[in-house]
Amino acid sequence: MGGLCAAEFGALVALVIAWHWMGQRMLRITFKQTESATLLTLEGRVAGPWAAELGRVWVEKAPLLVLKKLSIDLCNVIYADDEGKRLLRDIYSQTHAELVGSTPWTKHLAREIAGGSENLS
Repeated sequence: MGGLCAAEFGALVALVIAWHWMGQRMLRITFKQTESATLLTLEGRVAGPWAAELGRVWVEKAPLLVLKKLSIDLCNVIYADDEGKRLLRDIYSQTHAELVGSTPWTKHLAREIAGGSENLS
């Protein structure tokens, strides 16, 4: 039998899944609100037209969030270009939101957005 062994097959599947995930070209923006807090979840790429879309959505939603604590979940962000980072820094400077990252890269992104602030999870 000249096929792949189970370990090679598992690695191949992982690579295909990673390639698919990294190839994602969109940004999903989700707001979840309670009486006192809002969670903004970002998934995908904060880049190009998607950064512009986040900016448009933020301008629309920001007035509704004035008295609420904001958390920004970056756990599933896979890329942010310079414009996306600038926009996230602007949102952070307006709100001092809690920034949530779960991977080394998203934690680095959160530190970059906050400029070294301690408001990170």
